Amino acid sequence: MAEKSRGPRQPAEAEASLAPRPPTSADPEAGVEARLAAGVLLNAALEGRGGLDAALSFREVAALAGPDRAFARAVAMAALRRLGEIDQILDRRLQKAPPPAVRTLLRIALAQTLVLGTPAFAAVSTAVKLAERDPKTRPYKNLVNAVLRGVEREGPGLTTAESNLPDWLAARWRATWGEPALAGLALATREEPATDLSLKPGVDSAAVAAAVEGEALPGGTIRTGRRGDVAGWPGFEDGIWWVQDAAAAVPVRLLAPKPGEAVADFCAAPGGKTLQLAAAGAAVVALDRSDKRLDRLRANLARTGLAAEIVVTPAEAWDDPRTFDAVLLDAPCTATGTFRRNPEVLRATKPADVARLADVQHRLLDAAAERVRPGGRLVYCVCSLEREEGETQVIAFLRRNPAFRTAPAVPADLGAPDEALTPEGWLRVLPSMWAEKGGLDGFFIARLDRA
Repeated sequence: MAEKSRGPRQPAEAEASLAPRPPTSADPEAGVEARLAAGVLLNAALEGRGGLDAALSFREVAALAGPDRAFARAVAMAALRRLGEIDQILDRRLQKAPPPAVRTLLRIALAQTLVLGTPAFAAVSTAVKLAERDPKTRPYKNLVNAVLRGVEREGPGLTTAESNLPDWLAARWRATWGEPALAGLALATREEPATDLSLKPGVDSAAVAAAVEGEALPGGTIRTGRRGDVAGWPGFEDGIWWVQDAAAAVPVRLLAPKPGEAVADFCAAPGGKTLQLAAAGAAVVALDRSDKRLDRLRANLARTGLAAEIVVTPAEAWDDPRTFDAVLLDAPCTATGTFRRNPEVLRATKPADVARLADVQHRLLDAAAERVRPGGRLVYCVCSLEREEGETQVIAFLRRNPAFRTAPAVPADLGAPDEALTPEGWLRVLPSMWAEKGGLDGFFIARLDRA
């Protein structure tokens, strides 16, 4: 699911996704209700009503049994990942645009058959049943049946991965990262990512990898294709690991906290990086403006037996005289680099969000710099693919703050892709990197040492 509130949507440093599976309730109508809930989740993500995760509390979703709710979420996520391709298929078969509710039924059905491998008879029959239930869609039930049967009979035809990207983002990324990178980013939209685990120091990584049927990545992250509730996985109750995307673990490695050092983690919730800092033996102060979102950090600190001082306050308004050996600023951002885990971010983010959040990042960077002791270090990172939120921020910061200079990163020492290193010594991780390993979230990361 998601990590930290960075703008319209959130990145991933939290929970594993649930496996796509058909409803298992004994109620014969459960399959219909689960697919209705999938449509509710899909529309919530597209319409910006707090996002897909917030919609899990809606009545149509919350009333489902656990497996049915998991199935509904899996269907909605599949539809979001392949939305452009699904619409390409539909537009070839629809002479004119149907009402939005009808398109939702068709999108949900095709997400099941073409992405999740649901038998066509189940997806088609439930779509027709749902069309019959609503007076607004009832006149279109024959259309729903004909379109879906036609796709089943004749195949979906050719689609393009780039269609899954909004036009404005595709144009930006083509101009910024180039055509080959855009092609890789588009392909990455299709795939459900694996689950990554960060381990406490001293834990036998090979044993954990074997227990969760995973493998060790460079840097020590364990990656597993296992699905389901992570609370039931080996090692969870022992507190020896937490869920954290491989790229999200890199900023703390670059900061290189040492035992006993005073470290501040700005914008810390839900706290995967705070756990890394505490596990390294640092004396950590974790700040975030949201007390509710810090609950996950509190729970994970208790589960792992780690310690950190938690302060609920906006970082730029923190009234405290302390300075630190090291400061980590994982700033609020558009989170466009997290689209593998949060495909709704592609639809929720708007061009104006980039400029708005860049202003927030500017203020936070200056506030973080004031907390760094002479000889200390600052790591700035965002899970955004937009240069205005990454490279441009650091260029402007260094002009404003001549006491700081870049400490060049060494990807091999950090568990980062070699190709992520920029000429300036920063890291620009794209989700299309490490494709052979399953990819990773997009990040910009820079370490800035104070003279």
